[in-house]
Amino acid sequence: MNPVIDMHSHFYPDQVPDLTARFGGQWPGFRHTDHGKGMITLGGEDYRPVYEACWNPAVRLEEMDRNGIDIQVMCATPLLFAYEKPAAQALECAKILNDTALEICQHNPNRLKALCQVPLQDVDSSCKEVSRAMGSGHLGVQIGNHVELRNLDDEGLIAFLQHCAAERAAVLVHPWDMMARERMPKYMLQWLVAMPAETQLSILSLILSGAFERLPEDLRICFAHGGGSFAFLLGRVENAWKNRDIVRVDCPNPPSYYTDRFYVDSAVFDAGALQLLIDVMGEDRVMMGSDYPFPLGEQKPGNLIQTSVKLHSSVKQKLLGGNAGYFFGLGEQLRNVA
Repeated sequence: MNPVIDMHSHFYPDQVPDLTARFGGQWPGFRHTDHGKGMITLGGEDYRPVYEACWNPAVRLEEMDRNGIDIQVMCATPLLFAYEKPAAQALECAKILNDTALEICQHNPNRLKALCQVPLQDVDSSCKEVSRAMGSGHLGVQIGNHVELRNLDDEGLIAFLQHCAAERAAVLVHPWDMMARERMPKYMLQWLVAMPAETQLSILSLILSGAFERLPEDLRICFAHGGGSFAFLLGRVENAWKNRDIVRVDCPNPPSYYTDRFYVDSAVFDAGALQLLIDVMGEDRVMMGSDYPFPLGEQKPGNLIQTSVKLHSSVKQKLLGGNAGYFFGLGEQLRNVA
């Protein structure tokens, strides 16, 4: 039986350096509020309450045991990307977080794994940091789905993805800096509406621009939150490709042709949605990802897959760990899981 792997989880260190004091401007910060609890801050204002699973590996491992998770792959909270900052400052922030992630993983390196982050506004610096991080023990990199107005079909970002393929660095694309924020000030609509749209936008940017034709086939790239709205709206995109030349002008194949070029996680929270996702992407392209330890994540990681009455046990094994083991190139490391 394959180990159960949660390939999408986050951390937020409680010992964040005072980046505002170091660089000026608005930066994320942190303060403890109560035993085992804390508050992420932004520019000195409260942003999001969190608890110690974000920074305490002992608590993380205890909860992994409770939920039957053998391996967890974690990455920094996207709030920390710092793509809007000067590249040198974003690089220093990335290095701090990347080194901190490995320190957390050292608590049990067989079970805790990490993805690095990079200053994506500077492609050269990002390539160098990915190489450094991979040499230090990271499995890959988490990136945002855009940098200001540059989508993933931007020439520089394509060059970065080509470098990731050369380094054998897995890529997790996570939505951030959501569109139309001024129209979604309440009810977490940015997370409920804009996040899925941002993810679909990033996938279609690679497909319709023809970028996948230029990217190596062995690039391992995954889109968070089940690929956002992509699976549900693929039929609409396919219809547009067939009937409008302005949609297919740079895309030589139907959009559905490219579903074997990327992966998605399973964070869709509904049995019907999960089945649709598997129907669209195939059973080899979906990996269990919980978005742990945040409230919008799966509260019992892996439960949606494990309790499915429609999925064959062999498919469950793929989704729960087999696909992620291949995606991250874990191979022999899986035998060392406690």
